[in-house]
Amino acid sequence: MIKKILFQLIFLTFLFTGKVIAAESGGMPQLNPEFWVSQIFWLTIIFGILYVVLSKIILPKISANLESRKSQISDNIEAAEKQRKESETKLKEYDEIISKSKNEAKSIFNQAKEKVLKDINAKKDILEKQIDEEIKKAEEEINKLRIGAPKKISKIAIDTSSELIQKLIGAEINNSSISAIVDDLTKKNGAKYYGN
Repeated sequence: MIKKILFQLIFLTFLFTGKVIAAESGGMPQLNPEFWVSQIFWLTIIFGILYVVLSKIILPKISANLESRKSQISDNIEAAEKQRKESETKLKEYDEIISKSKNEAKSIFNQAKEKVLKDINAKKDILEKQIDEEIKKAEEEINKLRIGAPKKISKIAIDTSSELIQKLIGAEINNSSISAIVDDLTKKNGAKYYGN
C-alpha cells in the first residue's frame, strides 16, 4: 500500500514537472529539482517508519483490542443465553412447584372437608339418637302421667269437693260417697279427656 502511494507521488511529481520548474523561479526550494532526490529519500524513510509503526505497534494493539471486545461480547452473549435458559428452567420449576402446591392444597382442603362432614354426620347421628331417647323418655313420662292422672285428679276432686261441701253446709260428709260420685263422673267423661 505504501509502495502504491509512493509510486503515485512520484508519478504526480513528474507530471507536474513543467509547473514546478515555473514555480522554482518564484523562490520555492521544495519545488527545485535539485532537492527532489533528498526529498524522495526522506519521504520514503518517514513513510516507511510510519508504516512500520502502524503495522507493528498500533494496528496490532487495535486489532487485539477489537478481538478482546469481540471475545468479551461473545462471552457476554453466551452468559446472557445461559442465564436466559437458567431463568426459563427456574420459571418451569416454579410453575411446577406452584401447581403441585395448589394440588396439595386442594387435596388437604378436600380431606379436611371430608373429615368435617364425617364429624358433622357422626355428631348429627349422636344428636338424633339423643333426641330419640329424650322423645322416648318424654313419651314414657307422658304415658305415666296419663295413666296416673285420673287417680290424682280424682283424689284432688274428692278433697276439693269435701272441703267445699264442708264449708257450704258446715258439716263433714263421708269421703266414700264423694268418691263414688267422682268415679261415676270420671267414667262418663273419662273417654273424652283421657282417650279411654
